[in-house]
Amino acid sequence: MQKILVLRGGALGDLIVTLPALAALRRRWPTTWIELAGNINASILALDTHLIDVAHSQHEARWSSLFNPEPLPTKFASWLRAFDLVLNYWPDPDGVLAGHFPEKSAPCFLSASAQPEEAPAAAHFCAPLRTLGIKPDSFMFQLRARSVSRAEKLRIAVHPGSGSARKNWPVSRWKDLCAWLRDTLGASLLIVTGEAEPEDARALAGFGCAAHQLPLLTLSNELASCHLFVGHDSGISHLAAACGVPCVLLFGPTIPSLWAPPTSFVRVLKSGTSLAVITLAEVQHAVAECLKK
Repeated sequence: MQKILVLRGGALGDLIVTLPALAALRRRWPTTWIELAGNINASILALDTHLIDVAHSQHEARWSSLFNPEPLPTKFASWLRAFDLVLNYWPDPDGVLAGHFPEKSAPCFLSASAQPEEAPAAAHFCAPLRTLGIKPDSFMFQLRARSVSRAEKLRIAVHPGSGSARKNWPVSRWKDLCAWLRDTLGASLLIVTGEAEPEDARALAGFGCAAHQLPLLTLSNELASCHLFVGHDSGISHLAAACGVPCVLLFGPTIPSLWAPPTSFVRVLKSGTSLAVITLAEVQHAVAECLKK
């Protein structure tokens, strides 16, 4: 196996739950050239850990021809034939993309649904590799070595947002939690926000150090220096867990067994489909329990 192309769309969390599959490929073929077409910003995590060699943006115009039943442009088709394996996680409900890679022709083509059908999500994205006799060591990939001492001042990262308002705890409760973390526990807070967070969530920056739209490698280093992370079902939560940070994660409409990072140091709080049901006291208790460990 000399060259592999992985097609993986989505946002930060989607990339992170695919890292175990990329790690399994890299472990099986340490010197193979691996390229990824997907979220160009999130891909920096796979590049930095040498799981891939090149990243392409999923928004490049050339990829659209894969969803057209007409023959691929000659130059693009020739480029694809240089790969020994194409591993596809892009949506392909009508099989048009797969039709450009008929069986028994180069390159070898493997595919899985873009939406996980096996829990945890990382297991779903590792499943096609079974055809190649490849099994992952773990469904978690550690991005950073964490070195935090109990003797250091308590530092807690808080991320009050996600990609959907339905997955967010009320901002008023985040304010109460941040006040308790700072004033009662004496914690130094890292308030993580991005462009998706509403203005009232960004106002939480007044409780600590603002980490607004930091580059992912910078943010991962900041998270790795924290004693605890509190957040929702989000890509940033997956990033924190991949940095080895104990997490308290608040879940609402999504399924924890599928989407929560599959590790013992992640604690999930869920009370139905609405996060508004989760009380401040429940989150405080979970935080206190995690900090005892």
